[in-house]
Amino acid sequence: MTFKEKVTNLLEEALQEKASLFLVDLSISESYKITVTLDGDNGVILQDCIDISRVIENNLDREEQDFSLEVASAGVSTPLKLVRQYKKNIGRTLKVKTAAETIEAKLEAATEESITLSWTAREPKKVGKGKETVEHQREIPYSEIKEAIVIIIFN
Repeated sequence: MTFKEKVTNLLEEALQEKASLFLVDLSISESYKITVTLDGDNGVILQDCIDISRVIENNLDREEQDFSLEVASAGVSTPLKLVRQYKKNIGRTLKVKTAAETIEAKLEAATEESITLSWTAREPKKVGKGKETVEHQREIPYSEIKEAIVIIIFN
């Protein structure tokens, strides 16, 4: 079993015990620096990172392979990668970049294939002078999304 397989198995075991957490990214560098990025349906607290770190660290032998380990939560400015992350953020404002445009809008829905965004915009009236407020809604397949980031709004 390779070092990466060992780490992956330990990580899967640890995440089974904490069903609300899920893996966003796992990387192991050539110098054996293990970086684990987690997210959770209800967020990730420090204790979650500590618990996952302990499971991995306590079951790997430093005599066999020296390594460093970093377990962290997906930060606020981290782009969304998984469908589960989109579903968790329904109702929040996202900045979504596609090949054609960038849209800042409210995430209304997330399915296994796409997301639905809604927003309002001031546009010129079709008849006469002035502007009117227009409601927009668009469904965007995940395959078209280059990057999606949650926008934090302070009220």
